[in-house]
Amino acid sequence: MTISITALCPDTGQFGIAISSSSIAVGARCPWLQAGVGAVSSQNITLPALGQKTLDQLQAGLTADKALKAALAEDKFSAYRQVTAIDAHGNVACFSGSETLGIHHMVKGFNCVAAGNMLSDKTVIDAMVSAFEESTGELSSRLLIALNAGVEAGGEAGPEHSAALKVVDDYTWPLVDLRVDWADQDPVGELAKLWQEYEPQMLAYVTRALDPRQAPSYGVPGDE
Repeated sequence: MTISITALCPDTGQFGIAISSSSIAVGARCPWLQAGVGAVSSQNITLPALGQKTLDQLQAGLTADKALKAALAEDKFSAYRQVTAIDAHGNVACFSGSETLGIHHMVKGFNCVAAGNMLSDKTVIDAMVSAFEESTGELSSRLLIALNAGVEAGGEAGPEHSAALKVVDDYTWPLVDLRVDWADQDPVGELAKLWQEYEPQMLAYVTRALDPRQAPSYGVPGDE
């Protein structure tokens, strides 16, 4: 039902997750990130609380592996979960319970980890990690490259209907939080279009938040 890649950019300290699913509104349930702390994707038969619980353990100083194990230990249905995590040092962890759906796979990469369930083939996840590791540039773009590589490698066994991209930087709010909650087809393509529209405006929104005096014109009626 879901493919995802979770990553850290060591140059900027940004954490990010790109994810797609056959279910509606995957971005509302699965990606969990905290600036300076880490990122967690809680998927399969999703327990959203595992995302925040793992982040809490990371913030307490545990490594990704220990934080994930601590969070899962509190879930009596952990056999149904698939979770990935990355910490501020680039350590990654992943877990797929015995009840994970369909063909499922997880791959740890350099500053990234990818996982999926109900896959058309395990090579989908390998393709995502390879694409991320071979890409350069901004973290958001690299995550989308990796997600698209997974789709092109076969994606899920059935059609995807939602997708999301979330990235945190130095702020208490996300730098990027884009979602396609439902598309009859190609939600990852729709997500890529959103990013193309948002990327040129991204830093302007940061400026508006940090120092409205320096904010560029909104360019809308009433702001002449």
